[in-house]
Amino acid sequence: MLLLVVIAVLAAAAAAYVLGRAKAVRVAGPDQSLLHSRPSYHGLYSMLWVALAGFGVMMLTSLAGSKIVDAVLYGTIYDALPDALRIEAQVILRDAKAIATGGIASDSDALRTALAESYGWMNGLRLALVVGLTAAAAGLAYWKTNGLIDRDFRARNRSEKFILAILWGSATIAILTTIGIVLSLVGETLSFFNAIGWQVDDYLFGTTWSPLSGVHDGAFDAGKVGFLPLFVGTLLITLIAMLVAVPIGLFAAIYLSDFASARTRAWAKPMLEILAGIPTVVYGFFAAITVAPFIRGAGESIGLSVASESALAAGLVMGIMIIPFISSLSDDVINAVPQTLRDGSYGLGATRAETMRQVVLPAALPGIVSAVLLGVSRAVGETMIVVMAAGQGANLTVNPLEAVTTVTVQIVMLITGDTEASVAAGPAFTLGFTLFCVTLGLNVIALRIVRKYREMYD
Repeated sequence: MLLLVVIAVLAAAAAAYVLGRAKAVRVAGPDQSLLHSRPSYHGLYSMLWVALAGFGVMMLTSLAGSKIVDAVLYGTIYDALPDALRIEAQVILRDAKAIATGGIASDSDALRTALAESYGWMNGLRLALVVGLTAAAAGLAYWKTNGLIDRDFRARNRSEKFILAILWGSATIAILTTIGIVLSLVGETLSFFNAIGWQVDDYLFGTTWSPLSGVHDGAFDAGKVGFLPLFVGTLLITLIAMLVAVPIGLFAAIYLSDFASARTRAWAKPMLEILAGIPTVVYGFFAAITVAPFIRGAGESIGLSVASESALAAGLVMGIMIIPFISSLSDDVINAVPQTLRDGSYGLGATRAETMRQVVLPAALPGIVSAVLLGVSRAVGETMIVVMAAGQGANLTVNPLEAVTTVTVQIVMLITGDTEASVAAGPAFTLGFTLFCVTLGLNVIALRIVRKYREMYD
């Protein structure tokens, strides 16, 4: 239903543009130079206000209506079951909504059936109000903006200010979202440290990670929350992946940008970038079924003991996955180096290889560092390949032939396990905050490198 409302608002906005532009043409008469703004700006101004009013009222009324309906139904549940827990009330309400919409409910007693009937007509009333108020808001916006159209109306100025406000609002939402994420991480991290008695050193330098095995009345055993095995595992797999991805990706970018013919580049670059479109679960399956057994067999043939799940298998496949990210970005950066630098080097007698090594690559280093940093972030955040090829055990080892795990895998295991979410949220959010601090440090280091070389070649 709401999808139809969205389509209707979009159609109304398009109609407002057409009608507003047509009226501006009529107002101008045969000489459109008498208008302060072009007719298209008059239509744009009307379209923007109709879209804003329609979507704004639709979202507000829909959200407010849902909250009111849920509050009324919760009141009915607590009237019938005064001692019901919050989670029980949520289950009952979810079942009632499922019954009303023809879904699958865990139970269908008299209370749930009565709630389903109430939800049916209340939700129908809510949708009717959403449609009516949205139509009224869009119509009012069109009526107001259409009435402003005349020869002296500054539609262009107002439209540009309107669009600027939208851009400013979008940027503000992005910033506030980031702040909200960081604050949520900080809040849960402080709660977790409080639960382990503020023994931060046990968390940072502990060698055992099994937080849920030592929970008693909301308090965690500080001896079982050691972050070090996860950090070392993440670092080991990321290092292996970058040792594969950076040389291959960078050399491929160098070849495609300055050495390959146009015909070779036309098919080689798209083929290379196909790797970026393969789902990570396919990479994980490939690592578990093909790469890991091959590494284990090769190791055993020369007398090495290789685990069935190893950091080496996960790192190699992850590096293959990251190659197109580094290659594509590095290729764009190398091509962006001014041709005058190359011509000057050639004029001094340098060969193509010497020009690439001593002129082009130093000039493109800031962009290459950014590409590598993106690859590192991609490796640090990867989960599926690690789960399928490296294991889930928090082992403190730097041997690439043994099974390890990473921070992201442990976050997934904590959140999706059988433990209550409120208990698992503490260690999971703390891992997320720690990983955020690590990646922030890497970004700061990369920015310093980029700034240094950018000043040198500006």
